[in-house]
Amino acid sequence: MPSSLSLTPGLWSLSDRWCSGRSMTMAKKQPLAQDAYNELAEEYAARVDTKPHNAYYERPATLSLLPDVNGKRVLDAGCGPGVYAEWLVEHGAHVVAIDANEKMVALAKQRLGEKVKILQANLEAPLDFLEDGSFDIVVSPLVMDYIKVWEPVFSEFHRVLQPGGYLVFSMEHPYMKYATHHLMSNYFKVERVEYVWRGFGKPVRVPSYRRPLSGVINPLLQAGFILEQILEPLPTEEFLERDPEDYEELMHSPGFMCVRAIKGEKAV
Repeated sequence: MPSSLSLTPGLWSLSDRWCSGRSMTMAKKQPLAQDAYNELAEEYAARVDTKPHNAYYERPATLSLLPDVNGKRVLDAGCGPGVYAEWLVEHGAHVVAIDANEKMVALAKQRLGEKVKILQANLEAPLDFLEDGSFDIVVSPLVMDYIKVWEPVFSEFHRVLQPGGYLVFSMEHPYMKYATHHLMSNYFKVERVEYVWRGFGKPVRVPSYRRPLSGVINPLLQAGFILEQILEPLPTEEFLERDPEDYEELMHSPGFMCVRAIKGEKAV
């Protein structure tokens, strides 16, 4: 474990040396869905543990790609209200969690207390407050859809991982996003799209980006990752009990895609 990260029982302790000369840089440009998540935050936090698309579809699929996390140093990149960070701690991981949304950071702190170091930070800015090779695993659930240019983000994930470390992330499935918007889209481009979310209380328009499959895989490889697995999950039986109509749809058409990659050598 790097000397600049010291552990105390049950939580991370960030030493002065770790933070010295390193600021949590926020990109000047506001993150894409910041306004939407300001509206959604409380309802999202209240429902995420049991909402079928999250609890019984995306989350079990993403968690299935993680290696054994016991004793591992994990960066939860885009932690939202803290549901992943909580699972990681319960399974023995030492976790640092970051999110760009101030409300989500506050909700995660309410949920987790002192169990996890939780910081507000934008993935579109350098993670220059984190040292090279300071994590064994980076997990980033349903976050990358809000970022237009992926190469710098993957480069930062590559930098903060130790050699052979794992990156696991989930996203909306490229096929689903193109099928939804194909009348107004060019498949080969990275494009801004919008959905109206109705599952978290009042309807909220949520912007994100859609991209071709090559726009998912190539930035990952260029950053120096070795692609190990792509998972196109099926909904669980719990999903069927809660939402049989959407269950049938997801049994025939994908909603999310999960990716596991390993840190390799970055191309020169």
